[in-house]
Amino acid sequence: MSGSAVMQDNRASVEARSASKKKEAEFRDYRAEARPSVKEFYRLNHENQTLATVLAKKKQFLTLDRRVMGVWEALEFMDQLVDDSDPDTEHSQIAHALQSAEAARRDGQPRWLVLTALIHDLGKILALWGEPQWAVVGDTFPVGCAFSDKIVFPELFAKNPDMQVPQYQTPCGIYEEGCGLDNVHMSWGHDEFLYHVVKDYLPLEALYMIRYHSFYPAHREGAYGHLMNEQDRKMFEWVKRFNPYDLYSKADAPPDVKKLEPFYRELIAEYFPRELRW
Repeated sequence: MSGSAVMQDNRASVEARSASKKKEAEFRDYRAEARPSVKEFYRLNHENQTLATVLAKKKQFLTLDRRVMGVWEALEFMDQLVDDSDPDTEHSQIAHALQSAEAARRDGQPRWLVLTALIHDLGKILALWGEPQWAVVGDTFPVGCAFSDKIVFPELFAKNPDMQVPQYQTPCGIYEEGCGLDNVHMSWGHDEFLYHVVKDYLPLEALYMIRYHSFYPAHREGAYGHLMNEQDRKMFEWVKRFNPYDLYSKADAPPDVKKLEPFYRELIAEYFPRELRW
């Protein structure tokens, strides 16, 4: 089965089971249904995500010296957080993590993919360490080159300081065509942070899912293909395969955390040491 066919099957399967009964087109409906806080979030995000900001955040956080803790401990810590950028749910992050993972498990996905669904948003822990949500959550996009009109609320980039830098206003900007996404600075957030926390423990397919699952302008809208290399294009089939578990698993009823905890503690121990550096 082709990657696109797998993606369609996964999406249909996950959506059909969603307790929220929402149709596919009703997810990510920013214009019609989003809470007012969602657009305000994207205003702050689009005005503040500059190349200079991203470089500063990498220097600040990628030393991974904030805390040492295990994956399940991080999930429990995240139970305090609701994502201001998400128009589809007001549940805490541990609920979203378990809904995503359970959807993947019911579909018989590999154990590493189920684990990836469980942990994919753990980088949002940054918001519990004082980071503003505009620097943690939301759709991601390259900085240092022209902002695509495929990014949600593209008009909100008007006040971004990088709009005044001519070098950043071309499709490639500071990059070269086909340079590969590993050489591109993405807007700062939970995806990039978690990638660096877990990159030594998971297969490449899982790492792409974690690092680029919020890069909707690319994997949903087809933007920024000129910056990708052959590996990126191949791995983005896995990002697309993962996306339904992230998006369409969101349901009204929260999962039973205590009932599911033993299975997921065992799964975590299969891939990760007892503690990780964050």
